[in-house]
Amino acid sequence: MNKIINKYLVTKFLKIIFNTILIFFSLGIMLNLFEEVEFFKNLDLSIMMPITLSLSYVPTIILELLPFIVFLSSMFYFSNLRLSRDLLTIKVFGYSNIKIVLIISFFAFLLGLFFLFAVNPINSKLIRYYETEKAKHSRDVDHLISVNKNGVWIKQIDIKGYKIINAEKIDNEILENISIYIFENDKLIKRLESESALIANNPWQLKNVILYDFRENSKLFYENYEFKSDKTLEKINSLYRNLNTISYLDLILNHSNLHEKGYSKKLLSRKINEFTSLPFFLFLMVVLAAIFTIGSLKNKQNFIHVIVSILTCVVIYYFKDLSIALGETERISLVLSVWMPIIVISLFCSIGVLHINEK
Repeated sequence: MNKIINKYLVTKFLKIIFNTILIFFSLGIMLNLFEEVEFFKNLDLSIMMPITLSLSYVPTIILELLPFIVFLSSMFYFSNLRLSRDLLTIKVFGYSNIKIVLIISFFAFLLGLFFLFAVNPINSKLIRYYETEKAKHSRDVDHLISVNKNGVWIKQIDIKGYKIINAEKIDNEILENISIYIFENDKLIKRLESESALIANNPWQLKNVILYDFRENSKLFYENYEFKSDKTLEKINSLYRNLNTISYLDLILNHSNLHEKGYSKKLLSRKINEFTSLPFFLFLMVVLAAIFTIGSLKNKQNFIHVIVSILTCVVIYYFKDLSIALGETERISLVLSVWMPIIVISLFCSIGVLHINEK
């Protein structure tokens, strides 16, 4: 009988979670689609491109909002359970309020693990596809930048032609072991090989450069050489800050390689901890929802609980941002900034959960 009841509780909760995610996903598609259509309105492309990009981008938003989706779903779930006769029937079989909450909380924890190991790898590929396709069709893109197992690749487009730059890695503001290919009218006219380049300012400051000029069939050496570029460091930093294109498993398994390629060790550590904290966050959001519903006093206060739940989501959301901001400004460690909201919610839940069994 216990297995049947557990299955009933989990199945009902899973249906609510699925429907809530579907609602958020539909709203996200509608809102993002307007932005994509506006972006592509002057390009000769079918409507499928904006739709495809929206479908690729919205899952990232869903993953970021997952704790709040679980919280709202749990509020609705426990409210319905409390107002129905099912709760009384379940209690007849020896289920206390706290046992019901723990069953749903552990299921939310397992749901978080499922999203980390099954959904997140797919999501990282989708967001990578989104950024690549968006860059291809951007009217004002003059820099295309990517990072892969072969290092950093940069394509700069100008009036005369374009330049392709490959570097082994980036260390702060320095590119190391660089090859620069300069094309005019789709013909390779020059190639530069450099030991390093300081890219903090324009022009770049290259060290120990060998210049191959194919028009004059010459080879020259420069101890110092200036190479004109624009906003490349800003765009590279933007790329390196977006770790959504890397899955949780890749962050863990390839942590050292990613750091060697130029990704900040602190940002990598922060992202890993953000992903790791997700199951715990989902667990606590279910408990928090139970405190506001099962632990409430009167059924007529449901409207107030809805308002309180929305305000709670807003407060937690901005508290997470505040905590991360404190970590980025080194007021506290980045790792602590990720786990601080979890710690605070845990303390609140540990007090509030004592009242659940009294109802």
